[in-house]
Amino acid sequence: MSSDLIFLLGGGVLLLAVALPSLLNRAWLSAPVVLILVGALVGLLPFGAGFSFDPTDQRDTIEHVTEFTVLLALMGVGLALDRPLSWRHRASFRTWSATWKLLGIAMPLTILGVFLLGWWGLGLGLAPALLLGAVLAPTDPVLAGDVQVGGPEISEKDLEDTSEDTLTEQLQDEEITDDDEVRFALTSEAGLNDALAFPFVYAAIFLMTLGPIGEWGLHWLAWELVGKIVVGLLIGIAVGWAMAYLAFRSRQQALRLAEQGESLLALAAMLLAYGVAEVAQGYGFLAVFVCAMTMRSRARRHEFHEHMHGVVERLERLLTLIVLLFVGISLTDGALEHLDWRGVLVGVSLVLVIRPLAGWIALRPGRWRMADPAHRPLARREQLITAFFGIRGVGTLYYLAYALSEATWTGERWLWATCLFTIVFSVVLHGVLVTPVMARLERDRERLTASP
Repeated sequence: MSSDLIFLLGGGVLLLAVALPSLLNRAWLSAPVVLILVGALVGLLPFGAGFSFDPTDQRDTIEHVTEFTVLLALMGVGLALDRPLSWRHRASFRTWSATWKLLGIAMPLTILGVFLLGWWGLGLGLAPALLLGAVLAPTDPVLAGDVQVGGPEISEKDLEDTSEDTLTEQLQDEEITDDDEVRFALTSEAGLNDALAFPFVYAAIFLMTLGPIGEWGLHWLAWELVGKIVVGLLIGIAVGWAMAYLAFRSRQQALRLAEQGESLLALAAMLLAYGVAEVAQGYGFLAVFVCAMTMRSRARRHEFHEHMHGVVERLERLLTLIVLLFVGISLTDGALEHLDWRGVLVGVSLVLVIRPLAGWIALRPGRWRMADPAHRPLARREQLITAFFGIRGVGTLYYLAYALSEATWTGERWLWATCLFTIVFSVVLHGVLVTPVMARLERDRERLTASP
């Protein structure tokens, strides 16, 4: 394919990506669905052969592109969340109760469900079955835009004064400014579970390379499951605090980047948090999300957060466009040739049964209820919607590419085909249903608030 044609096609598709969110605002179709369809169409065109895309042969490219896309999404999600989470205010943890339930109950149950289906039901080996459960379990912060919170909410009152005294008051303000429990739960879950899937990916890799669990189980429990999470958490807090101090509190006026509106600080913070955490052998995804939340907490209502979120969101949209196009191209370029009934069963079962059931078990009232008396818990309909809308996407591609580069796996092309099918099935199904379902939920907001 000539470079001129590439520029023409790239410009047209980019224009489509920019216009779609507004065009489809009230339509029963999401932008990711359209972009995948466009990619599939490109693969069918006569010049589509120039975009030949084999996931197995281009594993490294997939890993790095999806890695950066997820990083941007996590940074954007961390900056977008308006609900505080502070060690100094323990009550703030109770307002995140739905998030903790989805992470601590729904995610392990999802991994277990896919693992049992693959190992006991389909006859896969222990390692491939566990890998499939680990890479498909996390919900996706990239493709879940239609069920996420919006950007940082800054009121006109907040913009009137950004003096040192006002910033100090903002640091102490822990008021909850959002009341959409479904969007908040899905957004915060997607921001955290991308990092928490890693221990189980490592467990699958260890099963494949090191043998029985007795050979590595204690090390995995102490370091992969606990140690790396703690390292990522601490580094995210430290880098976020340092970046926020630089932006809002630096004694050198030239270094107070918030006053200058230098929103590229968000990218610098993202790369620093990820780089430091990875060098320290912690989980970089977790560090980036925590870094963004820490920066937001230092001056929660400053308009600078809107500027940083805007930059991150635009870059994320661009990379998401690239990923979705190539996912669509791969569908018509033979990526699903190795898909069989087992892969279809895994994808359909995960999206329609395993995740909704795991989410419902996690969110239903029970002995683990942590609701804040001052904060409205999820109503029954909200519980069902939150359990159902666990969108799979770019994170799955990253984890699979990473795991396949760390060991030699049997049925590698089948794993790719199964994950691609699951992602497309999830994106299409959820993308078609999300607009009417969320619109109905918003219309019923007052009644749901009054319900027990």
